[in-house]
Amino acid sequence: MKHLLKLLDLSREEIISILDLADQLKYETKHHIPHKHLEGKTLGMIFQKSSTRTRVSFETGMFQLGGHALFLSSKDLQIGRGEPIQDTARVLSRYVDGIMIRTFEQKEVEDLAKFGSIPVINGLTDFCHPCQVLADLMTIREKLGGFEGVKMCYIGDGNNMSNSLIVGGLKVGMSVSVATPKNYKPDSEVLEFAAQYGDKFSLVTDPFEAASGADVVFTDTWASMGQEEEKNERMQAFQGYQVNAELMAVAKPGAMVQHCLPAYRGQEITEEIFEAHADEIFEEAENRLHAQKAVMVKLMK
Repeated sequence: MKHLLKLLDLSREEIISILDLADQLKYETKHHIPHKHLEGKTLGMIFQKSSTRTRVSFETGMFQLGGHALFLSSKDLQIGRGEPIQDTARVLSRYVDGIMIRTFEQKEVEDLAKFGSIPVINGLTDFCHPCQVLADLMTIREKLGGFEGVKMCYIGDGNNMSNSLIVGGLKVGMSVSVATPKNYKPDSEVLEFAAQYGDKFSLVTDPFEAASGADVVFTDTWASMGQEEEKNERMQAFQGYQVNAELMAVAKPGAMVQHCLPAYRGQEITEEIFEAHADEIFEEAENRLHAQKAVMVKLMK
């Protein structure tokens, strides 16, 4: 593993290895056991999309690992004025030990890795969100003890989260069901990947069918960053795709609810369900820190 560009690139063994290290680092963090694996190392963090969890978790994680993180807004970099991504990659490779980028196009992440000579971590693109889903898998395993026999479902937009959840969920051995409106399906490359898993994957338009018997229910915002102009149209399209008490009644009793945040209560999830599962959701948010620390150690140590 040279980079973390998308979960499609990783084997099941590589994903489990990251999760095992994340568990160890979480234990050490909670018990104040130093783990300065990246002492003297610097992570350059490029942000072309705003962030709360990604920035704070990577910056804190690098500090806890003994390294240093540089926040690089696209407004402050020449990349924001049109410098080619390949030039940015080659310059930063001579200054820092790793790059995390949060941007729009997946190609930018791939090009950074192609032209640079240091590890690149995808902090989010429109195509996928691998760091978030590693944290999600970590949280599921913590609560349920493993992945075999677990049914995960996702309700909502076929966006970067659905793409990564499908790939990550299937690779670790869960069955995955997804419900999206007809015109908001996950990416075709992801659906092609999922097809090889046969009846362990299903894509439907009925959220109740997808959630039936689920151990874990995921959702995400109906309008992601960059889709603000589509908001009204999306509000109409996603009516009926809310995670609420009626939907949870068809899931397995005691089913988990996960949300990558920020959550828009009253839209994709009700206040009642969000607050009932807040401990799980914020444990998921915390696990971004530990999962990303594991990724950085794997790539940069």
